[in-house]
Amino acid sequence: MPIKIDGPFYASLGAAAEEAKRLASLGYDGLYTLEGSADPFLPLVLAAEHAPGMDIATGIAVAFPRNPVHLATQAWDLQRFSEGRFLLGIGSQVKAHIEKRFGIAFDPPAARMREYIQALKAIFSCWQDGLPLAYAGRFYRHTLMTPMFNPGPNPFGVPPVLLGALGPRMTEVAGEVADGLIVHPFNNTTFLREQALPAVARGLAHSGRARNTFTLQINAMVITGENDKQRAAARAAVRGLLGFYASTPAYLPPMAAVGYEALQPELNRLSKEGAWEVLGERIDDEFLEAFTTNAHPGDIASALLARYGDIADRLAIYAPYAAPDGMWRDIVQDLKRLQAVA
Repeated sequence: MPIKIDGPFYASLGAAAEEAKRLASLGYDGLYTLEGSADPFLPLVLAAEHAPGMDIATGIAVAFPRNPVHLATQAWDLQRFSEGRFLLGIGSQVKAHIEKRFGIAFDPPAARMREYIQALKAIFSCWQDGLPLAYAGRFYRHTLMTPMFNPGPNPFGVPPVLLGALGPRMTEVAGEVADGLIVHPFNNTTFLREQALPAVARGLAHSGRARNTFTLQINAMVITGENDKQRAAARAAVRGLLGFYASTPAYLPPMAAVGYEALQPELNRLSKEGAWEVLGERIDDEFLEAFTTNAHPGDIASALLARYGDIADRLAIYAPYAAPDGMWRDIVQDLKRLQAVA
């Protein structure tokens, strides 16, 4: 099966309809929202209405602050409204945000997430198959579902649950209980092949499932541009983003995989001092090459497929900078054309 290509859906709610149409016109198979300063679900309603035929996904929605019943209801509605094209992407966020921004418990995150997904699937089974709701775990308990609150079977099936994970325990949880893994854009091929994929395999083995039942969505950070000025702007934007990610202790494993573990404490110190503009300056060219696909627009598609083509089921382009629509349209077309002739 060809790799599906997903585009970032960053639009504000007021601009969501036009942005969804734009992404569809560029040839993307799907689009995904991020949970930052806006809700990740609401724009997807407009995307489903104005860009029918595209897959829509949260990539990711933060799970722990939301009760599984709330999240299940939103997913059910979006799956029905999009006619079966919704993917529920969830993640844990990092400890500081869960405890200090949301004000709730975080530890132990992997065990908590395992139960969260099991609870979601128990709720889905209750609604879709008429099974009694009887989930009782350490962190979540759901044992009541009366007819008034039961939406009944979804004509488009149960939405898949994809888990965003980076550490080995959480990645193994994805393989065990989720329907797919969302690979964080802060990745490199050494980390993917030596740590993330083996963790997925352990989880799949534990649940007795085959790899072809599981979706691997890889977020690929891309640096490109049609001229020197555009490429320099792209490099600067990505360098700053890499510095931000690298300052977070939870993101140490991909750095350690390519020998940059010693840089993390310095970047973490700078972030605590509020020196955000300095972080990108600490990202050297070798680091940049390890964590990004960096090429001329005409070479990006072949470079992405060389990097991820044998492992990805979905490829999410991650490019935090402005660039011409025509360039992205050509890149998406190249990705599809190269797969068709392979």
